[in-house]
Amino acid sequence: MAPTKPSTPQELKDTLWKAADKLRGSMDASQYKDVVLGLVFLKYVSDAFDERRTALRAELDGESEAYITETLEDPDEYRAEGVFWVSSAARWAHIAANAKGIAASGTDDAQSVGKLIDDAMRLLADENESLGGTLPTVYGRDNIDQRRLGELVDLMNSVQFAGDGASKARDLLGEVYEYFLDKFAKAEGKRGGEFYTPPSVVRVLVEVLEPHEGRVYDPCCGSGGMFVQTEKFLEAHDEDPTRISVFGQELNERTWKMAKMNLAIHGIDTQGLGSRWQDTFARDIHPDTQMDYVLANPPFNIKDWARREDDERWRFGVPPKRNANYAWMQHIWSKLAPNGEAGVVMANGTMTSNTGGEGEIRKNMVQGDTVSAVVALPGQLFRGTQIPVCVWFFARSKGRGAGGSVDRSRQVLFIDARELGHMVDRVERNLSDDDIALIADTFRAWRGRESAVGEYEDVPGFCKSVTLDEIRDAGYALTPGRYVGAPPASEDSEPIDEKIARLTKELTAALDESARLDAVVREQLGRLS
Repeated sequence: MAPTKPSTPQELKDTLWKAADKLRGSMDASQYKDVVLGLVFLKYVSDAFDERRTALRAELDGESEAYITETLEDPDEYRAEGVFWVSSAARWAHIAANAKGIAASGTDDAQSVGKLIDDAMRLLADENESLGGTLPTVYGRDNIDQRRLGELVDLMNSVQFAGDGASKARDLLGEVYEYFLDKFAKAEGKRGGEFYTPPSVVRVLVEVLEPHEGRVYDPCCGSGGMFVQTEKFLEAHDEDPTRISVFGQELNERTWKMAKMNLAIHGIDTQGLGSRWQDTFARDIHPDTQMDYVLANPPFNIKDWARREDDERWRFGVPPKRNANYAWMQHIWSKLAPNGEAGVVMANGTMTSNTGGEGEIRKNMVQGDTVSAVVALPGQLFRGTQIPVCVWFFARSKGRGAGGSVDRSRQVLFIDARELGHMVDRVERNLSDDDIALIADTFRAWRGRESAVGEYEDVPGFCKSVTLDEIRDAGYALTPGRYVGAPPASEDSEPIDEKIARLTKELTAALDESARLDAVVREQLGRLS
C-alpha cells in the first residue's frame, strides 16, 4: 500500500538513489541515468494523476455513477489542473502489479516489466503533446536486467510524490530531479558537465541578468538548468513565470530529451526546444528570433565543429578551426535583441588567448563595445574538470535606459571572484548565497539598476570599472586580476616592541618543544637497540 502522505525530499532522494544502485552494476552511469530518471518521472505523473482523480471524485459527490465514471475519464479535467493525462496501461499501479512481468497465456505472448514500462512511456507521450519525443523507451532492451528492474519498481512503491496538490508535487519532483542530475553528473565525471552546470554558477548568470520577462535563450541547453533557474528567479520575486518564453537547442539526443522532461516537470513550455535535437552551428533552429536574455555554458574548446567561413554570425572575425569558443560567443551576440543581454561561462583562456586569431576577435569585440563585464570565478566549481572558468557578460546597449540608469558605454566591469566560495568536499567548491549576491549586486550597482543596494565603487582586489582605452593599453587582455589590483594590506595595530617580544616567546616555546620531542625519540630508539 502506497503511503497517503507525500515523502519528504530527503526520503525521496535517499530511496531513489538506492534505486539507482539497483542498476549500477549492470550498466554505466549514462545508461542508468536515463532509466532511473524516466521511472521517477513516470511515478510522479501517476501519483499526481491519482491525486487529481481522488479530488475530482470528491467534487462529483452526489452525481450519478455513470456521470462520475465518464468525467473521471475525461483528459481535460486533468490537464486543466496542470496534471498529465495517464491512461490505465500507463499508470503506476499497473506497472507495480506486474513488476515481474506478465506470463504468456493462450492468446498472448509473455511481456517483461521493461516492455510494460516502454509501452507506458509511449502511451504517455502520445497522449500529452508536451511530452512528445521526450520519454525514454529503453526498458525492454536486452542490456537491461529485468529482475533488477522489477526490484527497482518495487522499491519505488515506497515513495509518494502527491499529497499536497499538483504544484507541490511538481516542486518536489523538480527538487529530486535536480538532485539526480547533480549525482549523475558527478558519477559521469567530465562527461557529466555536458548536461549539467553547477547551480551556483547558473545563479550567478541569472542574478546578474535578472530576466523578469521576455525571451530567454540557451544555444547549448544541456538538461535545461538555465531555464529552470530563471523560473525560480521569477518565483522568488512573486512574478508570473509565463512572462518569459524559453528557446533552446541541444546537440545530444539523450540530453535534449532530458531537457524536455526537466522543463515538463517544472511546468515550462517545451516547444522552444524544437522538434528534435540539432547542432547549433550547423543549423540554428531559431534563426529569426531575437532574444532578450541568453544564458549559456557552452562546451569548452571544441575542436571538431561545423564551421563555415562565410557565416554571417562572425561579426568580429572568423573563429579558428580547432576551437569553437569564440564561435559560441559570436553566435550568442548575434541572437541579442536591441536591449538584449547575455551571460556566457567560458574557459579562462578566452580572456587572453591569441591563438588562431582569437586575440584579434577579442579586440574587435572590445572595440565594438559588446562586453559589459567579465567575472573570474574560483576554481573547482565543476567537479568533472579543474579548468578555471570565467563569465563574459554582453549587452547590445550599455547606455542609460532599460539596462540601468548609469551610462556605461565604452566601459567594462571586471570582478575578481576567485577568492569566494567554500569547499563542500575535497574536490568541489560551491558559491554561497552571499557570494552570489555580492557578485550580482556589484554589477547591478555598476549599471545603476533599481535592484542595487547602494552606489557602485571600485574595490581594490575585487572589482573595477575600466575604460576601453585602458583595455587597449593592456593589449586587450580581459583578465580581471590585471585591472582590479591587490586588496589593501590588513592593518597591523600591534606595536613593534610587543610583536617582537610575542614572536620571540612563541619561537622559544616551539624550540623547547622540539628539543623535548627529540629527547623522547632518542630514548625510544635507545630501547630498540
